[in-house]
Amino acid sequence: MPGYSMRIVRRRTLLALTLLGVGVLLYNALFSYSYSVGPNYRNVSVDTRVNITNAAPIITQVTLPDPVVLTAGGLSVVECNVTVMDYNGATDINVTNATLYHSSSSSGAADDNNTHYSNASCGAVSQAGNYKNFTCNFSVYYYALNGTWTCNASANDSMSYNATNLNTTTFSPVLALNVTPLIDYGNLSVGDTSAEQTANVTNIGNVPINVSVLGYGNASGDGLAFVCQIGNITVANEKFTINASVAYAQKFALSSSLQGINLTIAKQANATQQTNTTYWQLYVPPNPFGLCNGTVVFQADAA
Repeated sequence: MPGYSMRIVRRRTLLALTLLGVGVLLYNALFSYSYSVGPNYRNVSVDTRVNITNAAPIITQVTLPDPVVLTAGGLSVVECNVTVMDYNGATDINVTNATLYHSSSSSGAADDNNTHYSNASCGAVSQAGNYKNFTCNFSVYYYALNGTWTCNASANDSMSYNATNLNTTTFSPVLALNVTPLIDYGNLSVGDTSAEQTANVTNIGNVPINVSVLGYGNASGDGLAFVCQIGNITVANEKFTINASVAYAQKFALSSSLQGINLTIAKQANATQQTNTTYWQLYVPPNPFGLCNGTVVFQADAA
Protein backbone atom coordinates (compact mmCIF):
# COMPACT_ATOMS: atom_id res chain seq x y z
CA MET A 1 0.00 0.00 0.00
CA PRO A 2 2.09 2.88 -1.34
CA GLY A 3 -0.14 5.59 0.08
CA TYR A 4 0.11 4.13 3.56
CA SER A 5 3.91 3.90 3.32
CA MET A 6 4.22 7.50 2.21
CA ARG A 7 2.15 8.65 5.19
CA ILE A 8 4.51 6.79 7.55
CA VAL A 9 7.57 8.39 5.93
CA ARG A 10 6.02 11.83 6.20
CA ARG A 11 5.17 11.29 9.86
CA ARG A 12 8.67 10.07 10.59
CA THR A 13 10.18 13.04 8.75
CA LEU A 14 7.92 15.46 10.63
CA LEU A 15 8.85 13.82 13.94
CA ALA A 16 12.55 14.05 13.12
CA LEU A 17 12.23 17.70 12.18
CA THR A 18 10.26 18.40 15.34
CA LEU A 19 12.88 16.69 17.50
CA LEU A 20 15.64 18.57 15.68
CA GLY A 21 13.85 21.85 16.31
CA VAL A 22 13.39 21.02 20.00
CA GLY A 23 17.07 20.10 20.18
CA VAL A 24 18.10 23.40 18.64
CA LEU A 25 15.87 25.30 21.05
CA LEU A 26 17.32 23.39 24.03
CA TYR A 27 20.86 23.96 22.80
CA ASN A 28 20.18 27.67 22.38
CA ALA A 29 18.63 27.82 25.83
CA LEU A 30 21.54 26.00 27.43
CA PHE A 31 24.34 27.86 25.70
CA SER A 32 22.60 31.20 25.10
CA TYR A 33 23.98 32.18 21.74
CA SER A 34 22.33 33.89 18.85
CA TYR A 35 22.64 33.49 15.11
CA SER A 36 21.19 35.99 12.70
CA VAL A 37 21.33 36.44 8.96
CA GLY A 38 21.26 39.79 7.21
CA PRO A 39 19.25 40.50 4.05
CA ASN A 40 19.96 37.88 1.39
CA TYR A 41 22.87 36.62 3.56
CA ARG A 42 24.84 39.85 3.01
CA ASN A 43 26.07 39.45 6.57
CA VAL A 44 25.76 36.88 9.31
CA SER A 45 26.06 37.60 13.05
CA VAL A 46 27.23 34.91 15.42
CA ASP A 47 28.01 34.95 19.15
CA THR A 48 31.47 34.19 20.48
CA ARG A 49 32.29 32.41 23.73
CA VAL A 50 35.23 31.63 26.06
CA ASN A 51 35.38 30.26 29.59
CA ILE A 52 38.06 31.93 31.78
CA THR A 53 39.18 29.31 34.26
CA ASN A 54 41.79 31.38 36.10
CA ALA A 55 41.76 35.10 36.91
CA ALA A 56 44.75 37.14 37.99
CA PRO A 57 44.73 38.58 41.52
CA ILE A 58 44.00 42.27 42.03
CA ILE A 59 45.43 44.37 44.87
CA THR A 60 42.48 46.59 45.69
CA GLN A 61 44.00 48.58 48.56
CA VAL A 62 47.35 49.46 50.14
CA THR A 63 47.23 51.46 53.39
CA LEU A 64 49.86 52.65 55.88
CA PRO A 65 50.01 55.29 58.64
CA ASP A 66 50.58 58.90 57.63
CA PRO A 67 52.66 60.54 58.89
CA VAL A 68 55.20 58.13 60.37
CA VAL A 69 57.16 59.37 63.39
CA LEU A 70 60.17 57.12 63.99
CA THR A 71 61.28 56.23 67.52
CA ALA A 72 64.40 58.23 68.41
CA GLY A 73 67.42 55.99 68.81
CA GLY A 74 65.52 52.77 68.12
CA LEU A 75 63.46 50.68 65.69
CA SER A 76 59.92 51.46 64.58
CA VAL A 77 57.55 48.92 63.02
CA VAL A 78 55.90 50.48 59.98
CA GLU A 79 52.80 48.48 59.02
CA CYS A 80 51.66 48.34 55.39
CA ASN A 81 48.26 46.64 55.00
CA VAL A 82 47.35 45.02 51.67
CA THR A 83 43.96 43.77 50.44
CA VAL A 84 44.03 41.26 47.55
CA MET A 85 41.03 40.01 45.53
CA ASP A 86 40.91 36.97 43.24
CA TYR A 87 37.81 35.76 41.38
CA ASN A 88 39.00 32.18 41.94
CA GLY A 89 38.61 32.75 45.69
CA ALA A 90 40.87 33.87 48.52
CA THR A 91 42.51 30.44 48.75
CA ASP A 92 43.99 30.97 45.28
CA ILE A 93 46.15 33.84 46.58
CA ASN A 94 49.52 32.40 47.53
CA VAL A 95 52.15 35.00 48.40
CA THR A 96 52.18 38.73 49.03
CA ASN A 97 55.42 40.70 49.42
CA ALA A 98 56.27 44.39 49.58
CA THR A 99 59.03 46.96 49.58
CA LEU A 100 59.17 50.24 51.51
CA TYR A 101 61.43 52.87 49.99
CA HIS A 102 62.30 56.57 50.10
CA SER A 103 61.68 58.86 47.12
CA SER A 104 65.44 58.88 46.46
CA SER A 105 65.39 55.09 45.99
CA SER A 106 63.25 52.63 44.00
CA SER A 107 61.30 49.44 44.60
CA GLY A 108 63.96 47.20 43.07
CA ALA A 109 66.93 48.76 44.88
CA ALA A 110 69.00 46.92 47.48
CA ASP A 111 67.98 47.20 51.12
CA ASP A 112 69.51 50.16 52.92
CA ASN A 113 68.64 51.33 56.44
CA ASN A 114 68.44 54.91 55.19
CA THR A 115 66.25 54.43 52.13
CA HIS A 116 64.97 50.87 51.44
CA TYR A 117 63.36 47.95 53.30
CA SER A 118 61.76 44.73 52.05
CA ASN A 119 59.37 42.04 53.33
CA ALA A 120 59.48 38.86 51.24
CA SER A 121 56.54 37.16 52.96
CA CYS A 122 53.78 39.34 54.34
CA GLY A 123 51.49 37.71 56.89
CA ALA A 124 47.88 36.84 56.03
CA VAL A 125 45.55 38.20 58.71
CA SER A 126 42.05 37.47 57.38
CA GLN A 127 40.07 36.31 54.37
CA ALA A 128 36.45 36.21 53.20
CA GLY A 129 35.05 35.14 49.85
CA ASN A 130 37.35 36.45 47.13
CA TYR A 131 39.30 38.76 49.45
CA LYS A 132 42.43 38.18 51.53
CA ASN A 133 44.14 40.73 53.79
CA PHE A 134 47.87 40.85 54.51
CA THR A 135 50.07 42.87 56.85
CA CYS A 136 53.59 43.71 55.66
CA ASN A 137 55.72 44.87 58.60
CA PHE A 138 59.01 46.74 58.24
CA SER A 139 61.43 47.33 61.14
CA VAL A 140 62.76 50.78 60.30
CA TYR A 141 65.84 52.35 61.91
CA TYR A 142 65.48 55.78 63.50
CA TYR A 143 67.92 57.38 61.06
CA ALA A 144 65.92 56.47 57.93
CA LEU A 145 65.55 59.58 55.77
CA ASN A 146 62.58 61.83 56.35
CA GLY A 147 60.30 62.66 53.41
CA THR A 148 58.08 60.64 51.06
CA TRP A 149 58.11 56.83 51.33
CA THR A 150 56.24 54.30 49.17
CA CYS A 151 54.90 50.87 50.06
CA ASN A 152 54.85 48.83 46.84
CA ALA A 153 53.02 45.51 47.27
CA SER A 154 52.94 42.45 44.98
CA ALA A 155 50.67 39.37 45.08
CA ASN A 156 50.76 36.00 43.27
CA ASP A 157 48.12 33.32 42.74
CA SER A 158 48.37 29.55 42.23
CA MET A 159 49.07 30.01 38.50
CA SER A 160 51.85 32.56 39.21
CA TYR A 161 49.80 35.47 37.94
CA ASN A 162 50.97 38.70 39.55
CA ALA A 163 49.42 41.98 40.68
CA THR A 164 50.98 45.15 42.11
CA ASN A 165 49.74 48.32 43.77
CA LEU A 166 51.25 51.02 45.98
CA ASN A 167 50.61 53.92 48.32
CA THR A 168 52.75 56.64 49.92
CA THR A 169 53.31 58.18 53.33
CA THR A 170 55.57 60.78 54.93
CA PHE A 171 58.33 60.11 57.44
CA SER A 172 58.54 63.14 59.74
CA PRO A 173 61.86 64.76 60.69
CA VAL A 174 63.01 63.53 64.11
CA LEU A 175 65.08 66.04 66.08
CA ALA A 176 66.57 63.99 68.91
CA LEU A 177 69.76 63.64 70.91
CA ASN A 178 71.23 61.66 73.76
CA VAL A 179 73.83 62.94 76.24
CA THR A 180 76.28 61.61 78.83
CA PRO A 181 74.00 61.11 81.87
CA LEU A 182 76.10 63.06 84.42
CA ILE A 183 78.51 65.98 84.51
CA ASP A 184 80.32 65.48 87.83
CA TYR A 185 82.73 68.23 88.97
CA GLY A 186 83.85 66.19 91.97
CA ASN A 187 85.02 67.69 95.29
CA LEU A 188 85.69 71.43 95.21
CA SER A 189 86.30 74.17 97.74
CA VAL A 190 85.00 77.72 97.69
CA GLY A 191 87.07 79.68 95.16
CA ASP A 192 88.06 76.58 93.17
CA THR A 193 87.63 76.13 89.42
CA SER A 194 86.96 72.54 88.46
CA ALA A 195 88.90 70.43 86.04
CA GLU A 196 87.38 70.23 82.57
CA GLN A 197 84.59 67.66 82.32
CA THR A 198 83.11 66.23 79.12
CA ALA A 199 79.57 65.53 77.98
CA ASN A 200 79.12 63.56 74.76
CA VAL A 201 76.13 64.45 72.57
CA THR A 202 74.78 61.89 70.07
CA ASN A 203 72.32 62.52 67.24
CA ILE A 204 69.60 59.87 67.55
CA GLY A 205 67.22 61.39 64.99
CA ASN A 206 67.02 61.30 61.20
CA VAL A 207 68.18 64.83 60.32
CA PRO A 208 71.29 66.90 61.17
CA ILE A 209 70.89 68.89 64.39
CA ASN A 210 72.23 71.98 66.09
CA VAL A 211 72.60 71.79 69.88
CA SER A 212 71.36 74.38 72.37
CA VAL A 213 71.74 74.37 76.18
CA LEU A 214 70.32 76.00 79.29
CA GLY A 215 70.78 75.44 83.01
CA TYR A 216 68.82 75.62 86.24
CA GLY A 217 69.22 74.70 89.87
CA ASN A 218 65.80 73.68 91.09
CA ALA A 219 63.37 74.85 88.40
CA SER A 220 63.73 76.18 84.86
CA GLY A 221 64.39 79.92 84.83
CA ASP A 222 65.56 80.19 88.45
CA GLY A 223 68.92 81.72 87.45
CA LEU A 224 70.91 79.02 89.20
CA ALA A 225 73.34 76.33 88.15
CA PHE A 226 73.20 74.47 91.47
CA VAL A 227 71.14 74.33 94.61
CA CYS A 228 73.36 73.28 97.56
CA GLN A 229 72.67 72.03 101.04
CA ILE A 230 73.60 75.53 102.11
CA GLY A 231 73.40 78.33 99.52
CA ASN A 232 73.35 78.24 95.72
CA ILE A 233 75.62 78.76 92.70
CA THR A 234 74.40 81.16 90.03
CA VAL A 235 74.10 79.85 86.49
CA ALA A 236 76.84 81.98 84.91
CA ASN A 237 79.50 80.23 87.05
CA GLU A 238 79.06 77.09 84.93
CA LYS A 239 80.72 77.41 81.53
CA PHE A 240 81.08 75.34 78.35
CA THR A 241 82.79 75.10 74.97
CA ILE A 242 82.97 72.63 72.08
CA ASN A 243 86.77 72.74 71.96
CA ALA A 244 89.02 70.92 74.40
CA SER A 245 91.48 72.72 76.67
CA VAL A 246 89.93 76.18 76.38
CA ALA A 247 90.58 78.17 79.56
CA TYR A 248 87.66 78.75 81.92
CA ALA A 249 87.67 82.50 81.25
CA GLN A 250 87.28 81.93 77.49
CA LYS A 251 84.41 79.45 77.80
CA PHE A 252 80.77 80.47 77.31
CA ALA A 253 78.71 81.13 80.44
CA LEU A 254 75.64 78.95 80.83
CA SER A 255 72.31 80.79 80.87
CA SER A 256 68.76 80.19 82.09
CA SER A 257 67.60 80.55 78.46
CA LEU A 258 68.43 78.32 75.54
CA GLN A 259 71.56 79.34 73.66
CA GLY A 260 73.26 77.69 70.72
CA ILE A 261 76.70 76.24 71.31
CA ASN A 262 77.84 76.29 67.65
CA LEU A 263 77.67 72.52 67.47
CA THR A 264 76.12 70.71 64.49
CA ILE A 265 75.88 66.90 64.50
CA ALA A 266 75.28 65.05 61.24
CA LYS A 267 72.59 62.42 60.73
CA GLN A 268 73.69 58.84 61.21
CA ALA A 269 74.11 57.04 57.88
CA ASN A 270 75.32 53.56 58.88
CA ALA A 271 76.01 51.52 62.02
CA THR A 272 78.25 54.26 63.45
CA GLN A 273 76.45 56.88 65.53
CA GLN A 274 77.33 60.54 65.09
CA THR A 275 78.68 61.96 68.38
CA ASN A 276 80.41 65.18 69.42
CA THR A 277 81.93 66.23 72.73
CA THR A 278 81.24 69.32 74.83
CA TYR A 279 83.57 70.57 77.59
CA TRP A 280 82.44 72.00 80.93
CA GLN A 281 83.93 73.78 83.98
CA LEU A 282 82.53 75.23 87.21
CA TYR A 283 83.77 78.03 89.45
CA VAL A 284 82.61 77.89 93.11
CA PRO A 285 81.94 81.38 94.48
CA PRO A 286 81.59 82.21 98.20
CA ASN A 287 79.84 80.70 100.12
CA PRO A 288 77.78 77.59 99.31
CA PHE A 289 78.39 74.35 101.18
CA GLY A 290 77.57 70.67 100.95
CA LEU A 291 76.23 68.52 98.14
CA CYS A 292 74.96 70.58 95.21
CA ASN A 293 72.64 69.47 92.41
CA GLY A 294 71.67 71.15 89.15
CA THR A 295 70.50 70.45 85.62
CA VAL A 296 71.83 71.20 82.15
CA VAL A 297 69.25 70.83 79.37
CA PHE A 298 70.56 69.86 75.92
CA GLN A 299 68.11 70.48 73.07
CA ALA A 300 68.19 69.34 69.43
CA ASP A 301 67.26 72.05 66.94
CA ALA A 302 66.98 72.00 63.17
CA ALA A 303 70.36 72.48 61.54
